Amino acid sequence: MSDTTLSSLPTLAELHAMGAAQQPTYPDPAVLASAVDTLRSRPPLVFAGECDDLKTKLAAVARGEAFLLQGGDCAETLAEVSADNVRAKLRVLLQMSVVLTYAASVPVVKLGRLAGQFAKPRSSDFETREGVTLPAYRGDAVNGYDFTEASRIPDPQRLVDVYNASAATLNLVRAFTTGGYADLRQVHSWNTDFVKGAPLGARYEALAGEIDRAMTFMHAIGVDSDELRRVDFHSSHEALVLEYEHALTRVDSRTNDLYDVSGHFLWIGERTRQLDGAHVDLLSRIKNPIGVKLGPSTTPDDALALAAKLNPTNEPGRLTFITRFGAGKIREGLPALVDKVTAEGVSVAWVCDPMHGNGFTAPSGYKTRNFDDVLDEVQGFFDVHRSLGTWPGGLHIELTGDNVTECLGGGEELSDADLATRYESLCDPRLNRVQSLEMAFLVADMLRHS
Repeated sequence: MSDTTLSSLPTLAELHAMGAAQQPTYPDPAVLASAVDTLRSRPPLVFAGECDDLKTKLAAVARGEAFLLQGGDCAETLAEVSADNVRAKLRVLLQMSVVLTYAASVPVVKLGRLAGQFAKPRSSDFETREGVTLPAYRGDAVNGYDFTEASRIPDPQRLVDVYNASAATLNLVRAFTTGGYADLRQVHSWNTDFVKGAPLGARYEALAGEIDRAMTFMHAIGVDSDELRRVDFHSSHEALVLEYEHALTRVDSRTNDLYDVSGHFLWIGERTRQLDGAHVDLLSRIKNPIGVKLGPSTTPDDALALAAKLNPTNEPGRLTFITRFGAGKIREGLPALVDKVTAEGVSVAWVCDPMHGNGFTAPSGYKTRNFDDVLDEVQGFFDVHRSLGTWPGGLHIELTGDNVTECLGGGEELSDADLATRYESLCDPRLNRVQSLEMAFLVADMLRHS
């Protein structure tokens, strides 16, 4: 039994003294303290045993025995927490997982960017429009999107609202994944509909036909286990706002270890991964499986130092490196990291985030990404791992189950002129349902050759 207790955690004041990056400036310390106290009194959103179960699955990813699919909104919003929106995101992730499972012939670990992804780091603390400067929008966990002084003031009560919204989202996810909505046969029927209607449908018809034949065979021999009717699905988000994560860090009654019960999997972003920073320190003390975003400025020594700090016992499944280089840099920058980390015997799952390194502003003024660039980074990720004999462990993407028009290209050949049709993201552009499924089929081809 560990003798770890909450007293071993740094206080919030101590964390902020470490030079905590990307934190909101709250105007009233008393109101903030009240919100934090409220969070400390609330029940866990997830349970330590569920986190351990995910860690076991991620250990299989690190060994090359499973593939991770992690996806969801760039930033959730409080207004969009509804059964329809949760079901749409869950549906597209389940559709993608069926395709990837069949292609790779390995289990696909399903991890949503949901039930906590309400805060976003920003490149600037302020935003200026027509000569007016206000605090930047940092996600619904912090302030409002409307460009008014009142809306942009950080409000600690939003952290409590995020907790409540996350609890509702997790309740919906658990109901859907255990109540028949995730039945494998039903999920595949959705993919059949996509293949018939998608612009590139003919390209995928052969793979869909193989899945059909496999499903028919299973039915013919009487395979009807619970595994066909339900799935394990876990939640994840970036551990960004320290008050929220600190307040939801609890002692597990089974082991006396610390867990952040705001989500099953937490990650540290590219802007907050300072080795001596508050985010690395806080997450080094919890037992959840965790991830770190690594961009093109990361050196092999940086990666090794992060691994030593965050996973000193080299526990399998504990640490995931999520790389985000950009299509033009992945093939040059990734090999040295993977090579040195592998040579040192570090147990880590390598996952590709092909979204964040490929953003740009279109002539129309919309922030967007090109589907071909996103796909090229994934291909580069696979190429590097194939050349080194290592396992391309997974995919981390921003997506939605809706037919938005936020990313260019894909089988629908969305153009700059199409972006205004249905651009709904308040932060970064997401792949829509059709683009997400196209990505799944294309990655399935890559997995077949790995």
